[in-house]
Amino acid sequence: MNAPLPPGDARAVRLPVDHPPVKVGRIGVLIVNLGTPDGTDYWSMRRYLKEFLSDRRVIETPRLLWWPLLNLVILTTRPGRKGKDYASIWNKERDESPLRTITRAQSEKLAACLADFAPTVVVDWAMRYGNPSIASRIEALQGQGCDRILLVPLYPQYAAATSATVCDKAFEALKAMRWQPVLRVAPPWADDPVYIDALTTSLKAELAKLSFEPEIILASFHGVPKAYLDKGDPYHCQCHKTARLMREALGMDEQRFRITFQSRFGPAEWLQPYTDKTVEALAKQGVKNIAVCMPGFTADCLETLEEIAVENAEIFKHNGGENFAAIPCLNDSVEGVRVIEHVVRRELMGWV
Repeated sequence: MNAPLPPGDARAVRLPVDHPPVKVGRIGVLIVNLGTPDGTDYWSMRRYLKEFLSDRRVIETPRLLWWPLLNLVILTTRPGRKGKDYASIWNKERDESPLRTITRAQSEKLAACLADFAPTVVVDWAMRYGNPSIASRIEALQGQGCDRILLVPLYPQYAAATSATVCDKAFEALKAMRWQPVLRVAPPWADDPVYIDALTTSLKAELAKLSFEPEIILASFHGVPKAYLDKGDPYHCQCHKTARLMREALGMDEQRFRITFQSRFGPAEWLQPYTDKTVEALAKQGVKNIAVCMPGFTADCLETLEEIAVENAEIFKHNGGENFAAIPCLNDSVEGVRVIEHVVRRELMGWV
């Protein structure tokens, strides 16, 4: 039988009685975040890191050089270290990473927001690396009658190593399908007024909760190798635009509100200034109170909860700083879901 459609849906179809069963007429919304290991043990971490670090969008080093380094060195030593880091932030109640918990909650709250606006819409979520996979969720959406899917990479700023690789994986899944759903991809929203307002509103609320006033606020974005910028990746420019718009909305100057880049990997030069080096330098210069927000992350994860809130806090205090605050990401807060809903409603125009 055909899937039931809302009354008056012009896309309802009549099929011959001997036609194979089909489900059509629904619209899928698939939000996708970076990824997560299934556990903190060595082999779970190794599987996750292997998938992540084998992506040619992420690591552009020639395979002849990268393959032996990855398989003989990195995947031997790094899973144990990163497993301990993940264990320190792990959601033990659900036995999963915070990123999985938050992304699921974002999906559920988005579905509730769209229920009256678009009853034919089905919302789901996936991870680019790890589970649930993009391919499995596209298949699941199609199985529910979704012949059109809006893909939403949860990255406000575009980068080939993030947004583009989500599209790569989605298109790879479509290659294996006989009846492909129509796919639409939401663009990044680095300068969207709703996003900037949500960031600044959330930041002001979090700053008001602190027992100290930060002398300096850092907007820390995930870094990428500088070579990617030189090759034409717009990520660096979009991060700077987000930071500038936040600074203007907050009424701060470049001395009080600064942009930095975190999470560098390997010996190559990455986008600068580096977050950890900036935190260290500020402490040595006599700055006693700072706060760090992470506008490029739609959900708290290892890079925010452990790298910033723990590692960088230790760097700051070890070098003479006193008060350090890691500002939570938008996550599944009212402001966070408002941004995702805004993007989805805009990109569903013409379908809904």
